Amino acid sequence: MSRKILLVGGAGYVGSVLTHELLERGYAVRILDRLYFGDIGLRDHRDRVELVVGDMRTIESDALKDVEAVINVGGLSNDPTAEYNPKANYEMNTLAARKLADLCVANGVRRYIFASSCSIYDRGVNNESRDVLLDEDTEVDPRAAYSGSKREAEKLLLDMASADFCPVILRKGTIYGFSPRMRYDLVVNTFVKDALSKGYITIHYGGEMWRPLVEVRDVARAYIACLRAEEEQVKEQIFNVSLTNFRISELALRVRETFRSMGHDIDIRSDYSYRGVRSYRVSASKFQRVVGFRPKVTIEESVRHMVEQIGAYGYDDFSNPRYYNIHWMRLLEQAQKVIDITGSVFEAPLAGR
Repeated sequence: MSRKILLVGGAGYVGSVLTHELLERGYAVRILDRLYFGDIGLRDHRDRVELVVGDMRTIESDALKDVEAVINVGGLSNDPTAEYNPKANYEMNTLAARKLADLCVANGVRRYIFASSCSIYDRGVNNESRDVLLDEDTEVDPRAAYSGSKREAEKLLLDMASADFCPVILRKGTIYGFSPRMRYDLVVNTFVKDALSKGYITIHYGGEMWRPLVEVRDVARAYIACLRAEEEQVKEQIFNVSLTNFRISELALRVRETFRSMGHDIDIRSDYSYRGVRSYRVSASKFQRVVGFRPKVTIEESVRHMVEQIGAYGYDDFSNPRYYNIHWMRLLEQAQKVIDITGSVFEAPLAGR
């Protein structure tokens, strides 16, 4: 019998890549997803997964039937979206994460792997005295809606650890790389999109900011490493997941040189205006030491792969709001308001409406 994994958010940017990696390793995958972005992320393996269309805030026990482990990559996934609707952000990223853990305990599901974020460590670009390498033991007190909701969820889940429940936290660096549910609102992906659509890359604030970076396929493999690890290795642990730390300016240079090696002459333009940028560096040595996992997909390899896959999938309609979380959420909200008034888009309204 196949080992069944409940993957919350499995049709999303990370989730669709993780679904592929799980299937390749023989896992049975049940996905819970509200399909805000449709099911395009599942286009390559829709017939190989069990899809439950639903909201993580209202998940029921049936979703955990015959499940061996839960991976939660659902919820709102960046600062602009979280700040646009802090209430929904808190409900999904914190309250729903705890509710899912309660259901795991009630249904005898021992392992719960939770998607957190290295943005928890952010201290800004004007705090050079605190510009040090941060690890899982660093005191954190995030104030932003997104990172704050993730940190609160971490604490709730870790407090639930017991002889029968094994929560694991992955704080991921800024992710890059191609996904069937593509995003162009992540820094390396944005650079690739701009290089293809404009012929130049723009770096803000001079590109002085530090970020830990990790490729989406490595992120998927990190989750699988936590599934496969012995329980005593990962139980009640927080792990940073990152290839290494880069200044944004170095990322831009690496993307430009990769494009040049592919025959495209790309410029870099600087914008020194302040835009509320984030800056932090982290150590991911604990994950390598404890679990034996090391990310391996470089910026250059990922850029080449992205360019190839963007062409293969036809994702070169770069202005489409579907590729940008906050733009798409705003569009859905506006569409909902119209449909609430008009009813069906094409069908005649009911009599008396």
